[in-house]
Amino acid sequence: MTTRLPAWLRVAAAMFAVGWGANQFAAMLQVYRDEDGASSEAVTALFGAYALGLIPALLVVAPISDRIGRRRVMRPVLVLSTIATVILIVGGDNLGLLLLGRLAAGVASGAAFAPGTAWVKELSAGRPAGTGARRATLALSAGFGSGPLVAGILAQWAPAPTVLPYVPHLVLMAFVLAVAWHAPEPAIARGAGVGHRRAEIRQALGSRPFLLGVLFTAPWVFGAASTSFATLPTFVDIDVAPIAVIGSLAGLTLWTGVAVQPLGRRLGEPRLIIVTGLAAAAAGLVLGLVMAETEAAWLVVPGAVLLGTAYGLILVGGLTLVESLAHPDDLGTLNAVFYSLTYLGFAAPLLCTVALNSVSADELMLAGAAVVALTIPGVLASRVKAR
Repeated sequence: MTTRLPAWLRVAAAMFAVGWGANQFAAMLQVYRDEDGASSEAVTALFGAYALGLIPALLVVAPISDRIGRRRVMRPVLVLSTIATVILIVGGDNLGLLLLGRLAAGVASGAAFAPGTAWVKELSAGRPAGTGARRATLALSAGFGSGPLVAGILAQWAPAPTVLPYVPHLVLMAFVLAVAWHAPEPAIARGAGVGHRRAEIRQALGSRPFLLGVLFTAPWVFGAASTSFATLPTFVDIDVAPIAVIGSLAGLTLWTGVAVQPLGRRLGEPRLIIVTGLAAAAAGLVLGLVMAETEAAWLVVPGAVLLGTAYGLILVGGLTLVESLAHPDDLGTLNAVFYSLTYLGFAAPLLCTVALNSVSADELMLAGAAVVALTIPGVLASRVKAR
């Protein structure tokens, strides 16, 4: 079975599965509020705690994968992603265990996404520029969107709502372990000229395209996505199947990120892709303002589409830009920095929850849209040059 699948697709399947495990928790926010009586602050903190495990793992593991190879890193990561889900199942109403499970999922994701993206790119050699970034983005987005969609449906209507929603991920991981374990890795010389490589990394990170095109825009990748399904629904009353609705909103948001990939391909230049995504984010936040003012629950759907468009375009635009800046030996490391910046956006729901104690929802959305708009001139002023 595995030999019939393209090599890049086997790695993409691994990224899809880890992404599923990382974001299935998004549909469970309302479950833990209802079943365990957890506060909104505690639940959104659990959701954001994922980034506490992810960012250090990104920054530590990605350079290691640049030196020793992608497959040697990805194998234990797939096992850890499975263990993280088992911990969440056992956790039940124990917030400490749930926190441990989220941290483990974060470590698994951080150790997988940058090396996996670099691996897909390496296996896409000979294809047009940006193909590897688009394939990796599609795999991640599909996993991120499918996990909460399935978990939300099971949590809403199946028994054992803190257990059964996690079971599909375990089944998926069993399949992916078989498919991806022996995925091929291109023969690329690793570890030579470390001092020179570090200098090139510093040069890329200090370059105009990175500072203007990535540094201040990347947090909006998951800032936009998580606001869509963790914050906007709190502005209105959802009376029918709220758990399934939130899971479906997460799925809609992140699958929209998949659907806009052809648009990113047509735009071509990374800065144009990013600017289009930022415009969608600003529009989505303005729609959130309207939602807060009118309490029209149906607006969560176009809001999810707009913020999902922002997520997908800023993600693929950023990855394409990083790919254009990176030496092949440094791609995992630079991807890690980029992903670390994107995952800062997972703090958005917690920050919004705290801010709403002091400001109104419409003021919060207006401020967010203004901040997004301020980043657009800098992106337009940057110049992206392919290596």
